[in-house]
Amino acid sequence: MTRRLKIAAAGAAGAAIIAAGAVPALAGEGTKDRPAAAQEHAAVRGQLISARYLGTRSADEVRAWLATEGFDASSVRYGVDSYRLLYRTVDARGRTTVASGLFVLPRNGERRLRTVSYTHGTTSYIADAPSMAQNVWGPGPAVTYGAAGFAAAAPDYLGLGEGPGVHPWKDVPTETSASLDMLRAARQFTLGEHRSLDGRVFVTGFSQGASSALGLARALQDGADPHFRLRAVAPISGGYDFRGAELPALLDGKLDPKMSVAYVSYLLTSWNRIHGGVYEKPSDLFKAPYADRVEKYFDGTTPGPVMLQGLPGTLDDLLTPRGFELLRHPSGTFAKALQVDGEVCTAWTPRVPLRLYKITNDDQAVTANTGHCAAAFRARGVDAPVVDVGDEVYGGSRHLGSNIAGTALAVRWFAGLR
Repeated sequence: MTRRLKIAAAGAAGAAIIAAGAVPALAGEGTKDRPAAAQEHAAVRGQLISARYLGTRSADEVRAWLATEGFDASSVRYGVDSYRLLYRTVDARGRTTVASGLFVLPRNGERRLRTVSYTHGTTSYIADAPSMAQNVWGPGPAVTYGAAGFAAAAPDYLGLGEGPGVHPWKDVPTETSASLDMLRAARQFTLGEHRSLDGRVFVTGFSQGASSALGLARALQDGADPHFRLRAVAPISGGYDFRGAELPALLDGKLDPKMSVAYVSYLLTSWNRIHGGVYEKPSDLFKAPYADRVEKYFDGTTPGPVMLQGLPGTLDDLLTPRGFELLRHPSGTFAKALQVDGEVCTAWTPRVPLRLYKITNDDQAVTANTGHCAAAFRARGVDAPVVDVGDEVYGGSRHLGSNIAGTALAVRWFAGLR
């Protein structure tokens, strides 16, 4: 669910939706733009449209850069080259659109590379996506995997980065298609660099991206692309069970109240935009004065700190009685969307190594989400070990800290698998 946050708004201690202070851009950023070799008239999913060189870091520079935000640098072996890829994909209605993402290649001389797909946590502002963010939080995990020797693909998702439209938050189908098509574009780009992706894909993601990772893993296992084969899966601190775990925790006040307001607002406005039928007008679910501004806050143009300042501090101040009723007793379109969202843990049977990373007392994605997901996999005969990442705290948030700790554990696990 969340991205990088240092919360100054309303005294909150950590938020997934606010980008941190900028750090220096990569050396040489923006100095080498190259058009894709493919013909642009062929609207093929995953077709590479353009690749923008973002710069290079040596291994020592990567270590120092990661350390500024507390990311573990012990797995760094190589320098990296980073790119923003723009590629063709499909939107929530199956129509052709474009999306962007960050692609990181190790400077290790290897011609054939294993690939990690990392799907990021929640952001509501287009410029905070991994390929755009001028901080460590956004691109940090992808750079970590790249510096360990993997090709690392981190899709921005629809409507973030350089993609048009509004981001369909918590929509696993489009997060899956954007992730799969990012892999295809990355493969095409890598061939143009006289290297190749060997087909093995290690899949991970954080918070919102944990569900996205399971969606991609399911698609790869089902043979969505003949070149790519799923090797292992390691999602981190996901909100896998919104109906059975996350919404009850939000309503009971067990999670950070300000972030609960942000997530509920994002969920209701996004799913009404995608599916329709959640509400006819914002005032059905949101109290004044928030009903007049809530959709604007999540259209991708409002920076996270501005959004958080503009929303109230509690759900009591945000929601109408009808809004509370919908969350307590989901029905109609909203209930159907919750069911689809939860199928990342209930509707398939992984046949590759799988670990679920979690942190106890998670303040944003209640830890019960991970327990429910593991239980669902066990019911299908799948051993899904739950790994506690420890007590990492970032920006006052255990949830955000789990991304840093989980990335350190996942990169070491992936590196040991063949």
